[in-house]
Amino acid sequence: MQKEKEENAGKHYYANIEGKEYLWDRETITVGDIRILGKLPMGLAVVEEALGGKEKTLSDHEIVVLKPGHRYGRAPKFKRG
Repeated sequence: MQKEKEENAGKHYYANIEGKEYLWDRETITVGDIRILGKLPMGLAVVEEALGGKEKTLSDHEIVVLKPGHRYGRAPKFKRG
């Protein structure tokens, strides 16, 4: 974890959850973290909206890799299922 923080120093990551952007300090985010940030209830699926409009339902143990910086256009987003 410390090595990841050092490698990502100065980089800013964002998770777009139901239309709201949240600043995140690491390159990866868990589905549990997405639920906490977006105040998504347990028991409902978390869906990733990927480029091209494709949707993928994420498992509760999945880890998502974020890209640094703000994204414009069709960036990956997360929502309740």
